[in-house]
Amino acid sequence: MKYKLHILFFFLIGILSSDLFAQEDSTQKELPYLPLNYQRPVTLEIGGMEVEGVTYFDPNIVKLFSGLYTGQEITIPGDEITKAMENLWSQKLFTDIKILVTKIEGKKVYLKFVLQENPRLYEFEIRGLRKGKAKNLREDLSLKAGDMITDNLKQRTITEIKDHYIDKGFLNVKVSLDVITADGIPQKNMRILVIHVAPGIKTKIREITFTGNNGIPERKLKKAMSETKEFRLNRIVTLLHFKKAKFVEDAYETDKNSLISYYNTQGYRDARIIKDSVYKISDNRLGIKIELDEGPKYYFRNITWTGNNKYRTGQLDTMLAIKRGDVYDISRLETRLYMSANGSDISSLYMDDGYLFFNILPVETRVENDSIDIEIRITEGPQAIVNKILVSGNTKTSDYVILREIRTRPGQKFSRSDIQRSVRELAALGYFDPEKIDVKPVPNYAAGTVDIEYHVEERPSDQIELSGGFGAGFIVGTLGLNLTNFSTRKMFDFKEWKPIPAGDGQRLSIRAQSNGSYFQSYNASFTEPWLGGKRPQSLSVSVFHSIQTNGNTKGNPNRASITITGVTVGIGRLLKKPDDFFSLSYGFTYQHYLLDNYAALFTFGTGISDNLNFRVSLSRNSVDQPIYPRSGSKFNATLQVTPPWSWFSGKDYSEATDQEKYRIIEYHKWKFDAAWYVTLVDKLVLATQAHFGFMGYYNKSIGYSPFERFYLGGAGLIGFNLDGRELIAMRGYKNNSVTPRNTTTGNYLGGVIYNKFTAELRYPISLNPQATIYALVFAEAGNNFSNARDYTPTNLLRSSGGGVRVYLPMFGLLGLDWAYGFDTNPYSPMSGKGQFHFFIGQQF
Repeated sequence: MKYKLHILFFFLIGILSSDLFAQEDSTQKELPYLPLNYQRPVTLEIGGMEVEGVTYFDPNIVKLFSGLYTGQEITIPGDEITKAMENLWSQKLFTDIKILVTKIEGKKVYLKFVLQENPRLYEFEIRGLRKGKAKNLREDLSLKAGDMITDNLKQRTITEIKDHYIDKGFLNVKVSLDVITADGIPQKNMRILVIHVAPGIKTKIREITFTGNNGIPERKLKKAMSETKEFRLNRIVTLLHFKKAKFVEDAYETDKNSLISYYNTQGYRDARIIKDSVYKISDNRLGIKIELDEGPKYYFRNITWTGNNKYRTGQLDTMLAIKRGDVYDISRLETRLYMSANGSDISSLYMDDGYLFFNILPVETRVENDSIDIEIRITEGPQAIVNKILVSGNTKTSDYVILREIRTRPGQKFSRSDIQRSVRELAALGYFDPEKIDVKPVPNYAAGTVDIEYHVEERPSDQIELSGGFGAGFIVGTLGLNLTNFSTRKMFDFKEWKPIPAGDGQRLSIRAQSNGSYFQSYNASFTEPWLGGKRPQSLSVSVFHSIQTNGNTKGNPNRASITITGVTVGIGRLLKKPDDFFSLSYGFTYQHYLLDNYAALFTFGTGISDNLNFRVSLSRNSVDQPIYPRSGSKFNATLQVTPPWSWFSGKDYSEATDQEKYRIIEYHKWKFDAAWYVTLVDKLVLATQAHFGFMGYYNKSIGYSPFERFYLGGAGLIGFNLDGRELIAMRGYKNNSVTPRNTTTGNYLGGVIYNKFTAELRYPISLNPQATIYALVFAEAGNNFSNARDYTPTNLLRSSGGGVRVYLPMFGLLGLDWAYGFDTNPYSPMSGKGQFHFFIGQQF
């Protein structure tokens, strides 16, 4: 670096005499200042220093950087001043530096540092990119107002921009920077940094070639490299693996390790990459060549066990499930020994029986030709007893609510499967972030005990529902409050309101729906999940009231209305057999229907109907978490029945009016719902569902009840309760349109038997508990029939599409799908084709 050294010395030169440095006397007189004589250096003491020209630095820091200090003896001219200049320049904080001598008094010299600081960043502009891309880039840059504009800052900015684009596959990105001044900047020495970005064309991988792969075909090796793909496979790879054929160096290094790992699973224990090269084909195309040394392919030969006192060797061999002659795959061996997904490994066998201090180590004892002998060394240790169960992190939920869901108990033997099940149960509550639930066993080997701490992180679970939907021919608005972690115990202790009484796991829901004068519905429900506090037995109570009219006010002779009032009381409990994922619930519901000149649904327009039914439901739920399940399944079989009133009345209903037939409703309704969740790769989940419903009758003269029927199609407006109908979503067709009609009036009658099948691929965009977002694509098929004789399981209307789901703690699960119905709907021929559907709430 070039710099100028400005040292201006002015001092008083007297006539040289023997008393040059004697005390001042009357004969001394002032003479003019003269330039320093470089041939005669003078040693002087620094009497003081001042700093000029700095705005953002403390002057004392500048003095410290220079290495000079008051009281120091320096030679003028000499090395000390030169070294001070070098020290200041080395800081790279200044654009100009001068050291001046302001005065000399006797043997003391006074210095002044005159500096010009580097400019500071006022703001920065990005040019050459569209607004959205510039915004994304800006978020990745570490620049901030007030930063000193130095060469290091410029280089760092260029590196960050290149890294941003190289990660996206733009290897030829060009970046240049300009520092400019502008009018209107209030602060002194502030500048604008203009960033010019030219991303160029995305660089893709044109070809990947291998040499030395004699045992495994090239196509399988390419498949093993999940992050690095060829351009010609890009479309397929994008759909199946959500990857692109861009070159990212970090991903490529990871894939090279994946390649060797794949070789190891195929028995090639010694496989290695001899060398690899990435070469340029064109400006936006690269090639990759990988040279391999596969080595021999190995097989398992003799597998022996040592240290196993608890379980017989034959039992361990059966669980290991590796036979002599199997391909040598160390990852398979480790999975069978340690952590298999379904818990069928040797470690689980021991740890589920209390052997927390258990250790297992496979050792290769002999390698001969293509065969390897393995000795599996076991250290069983003592069985550990659970001493204490601790919970932490719960700022809202009461300790006992967490403890009652935990399957590990003090005094029991340690069990890893019980811990895993406890984590699943805590996630299923919906009160905690499932990604943050942590278990910390604290073992005490000397005592043979273990303390287990469950750490949770609360997340919002209460919901405010504000929605709109289309149902029964009009738009319906919904406002609801769903408190999922309520506490009646704290209702009268206002100090515990934060801001409502919460933490005891009770559920309180209040909901209202309205379409103004046409439709109004109100319902409230309360659930105590642990009735009595000792057993997982729930009590639920709900009341509801709704009224639908033709819009005319009361007193108008043309007014038509149907009013429904009801109450439901239910009991539920967990079962231990066939396993403890099962639950049984049962309850009674009473509904009172009052029809006033309302002939839109039934053959009688004025009258009363009562519905008293008993409902029993057997469920099994093993999903790992409620919002974005990745594994497990849900099954629900429900029977809803009324007494066969007509059997006891003694009437002949063949000549009865509809009011007489349906004065007391009778039917039996069977439903079955199932859902499976499987993680395919990474976080990509396949969700499949099947649904079936059937409603039968007791008396042929009465036939099917006009109440409690199935309405299929659209989004399925959740909670819309008219005549007990069940609204079932089926995307690709308008709301309720896949539903039998009255051939005379054209009104929907509802179906008595339906089935529906769904397959969805889901991938999360964000698993943040404050905003869980995932995208999905789906295929769906279903149909609805007016009587059992017409039912054909394979006669299905098909649709497919895609959408997104957003879970917000305050509003629940929201969804928007676009779907296309492929088949003509026999009940509403114009109801198919492409359309959007808006969802509120969790579907089964």
